[in-house]
Amino acid sequence: MSLEKIDELIKLNDELENYFKNTIIPQLFVDANLRLRKFTPPAMKQFNFSPDDIGKSLEDLNDNIRYSTIVENVTEVIDSGKIYEKEIQTTDFRWFQMNIIPYLIEKTNKSNGVIITFIDITDRIKVLKDLERLNASHETFIYSVSHDLKGPLSNIEGLVNQLIQSSDHIVDWKEEDYKDHEVTKDLLQESIASMKTIITELSEVIKVEGNFKEEVELVRVESLFQQVKMVLRDKINQSKAIIEVDIQEPEVNFSRKNLRSIFYNLLSNSIKYKRPNTPPEIHVKVEKSDGFIHISVKDNGIGIEEDKQKLIFTPYTRLVKNVEGTGIGLYFVKKIIENAGGRITFKSKPEEGSEFDIYLKA
Repeated sequence: MSLEKIDELIKLNDELENYFKNTIIPQLFVDANLRLRKFTPPAMKQFNFSPDDIGKSLEDLNDNIRYSTIVENVTEVIDSGKIYEKEIQTTDFRWFQMNIIPYLIEKTNKSNGVIITFIDITDRIKVLKDLERLNASHETFIYSVSHDLKGPLSNIEGLVNQLIQSSDHIVDWKEEDYKDHEVTKDLLQESIASMKTIITELSEVIKVEGNFKEEVELVRVESLFQQVKMVLRDKINQSKAIIEVDIQEPEVNFSRKNLRSIFYNLLSNSIKYKRPNTPPEIHVKVEKSDGFIHISVKDNGIGIEEDKQKLIFTPYTRLVKNVEGTGIGLYFVKKIIENAGGRITFKSKPEEGSEFDIYLKA
């Protein structure tokens, strides 16, 4: 071997030694015979290694690492030549992201051992567990509130209905009094209906945020869509909406309830956010595309300004204040679709309309 080559190897070895001394990551170098050949100083601190451990079998060092299946995992990587990744917890209750990487000989492409890296993720796991506890408390609170409000609201609704029925029998109304009575009656009934909707939606928020799975079945799209149109019949007639439907995929495997919610929210929005003095024109298409069920809902409404488009799936966000709603509909739609492994996209231009494209697993 030439002196130049020897100098190059010495330089590379010095650089490697420098890396070992200065890295903050615990790392172990284990050969194909499962013997410890090298470790970084953080590994000495974290796992109580000492220079005397060099050359020892990994089986004899198992107690240091305090992870019972590490020998099996290393053997698997040496045999397969594939990287192994796993989150592990040691007996001192610390969490690590463990990566076992095969050390391949370039000429033969065979493993001559492994490099084991440990990233301490204890703090991250703690934060995740704290968030889980917070979410659980949040869910309990929402369920409690929605449940506790239903009783008093039902009582209020009953009393209001009694008052309305009693007042409807009064025969000597003055015209102005009668008009005020009708306005008050409508406001009370609308307020109660709105409160019922909010309470129902509180429960639905918990379901979609918790990845709640509805029962999947074979749904006839045309029949379901007609049901949604019936529910929205008054709004369709009042707005003089024109709805064109092109259903090329007649049946879909999906939750009937959730698919109804998707159609209802998108169709309702296309009607609500229409341009003044312009009847809504809504085009609905259902087809199979690239292994997905593609649902498209396009309208000619007021559209969405570019700087507000990133907010449309944010819960309780209402971009148009003079249109009724709670700002939860599109959030529901997005969550339902993503929980089922699908995706939703949209494009929109002010005063030209919006188009939503949904892709569900076929």
